[in-house]
Amino acid sequence: MAYAINDECTSCGSCESECPVSCISAGDTKYVIDADLCTSCGACAGVCPVDAPNEV
Repeated sequence: MAYAINDECTSCGSCESECPVSCISAGDTKYVIDADLCTSCGACAGVCPVDAPNEV
């Protein structure tokens, strides 16, 4: 299962720098995860201060 970032995202960028496969990028209002590239490692969830990334 891939991760997705919910609307709680504050666009701090912590998740983007932690992603080992670079599947996270800045969107219009929040960061987004490319589900096709996500390996479900959970690194993004581990550093997010608002628990925005969740498995879907």
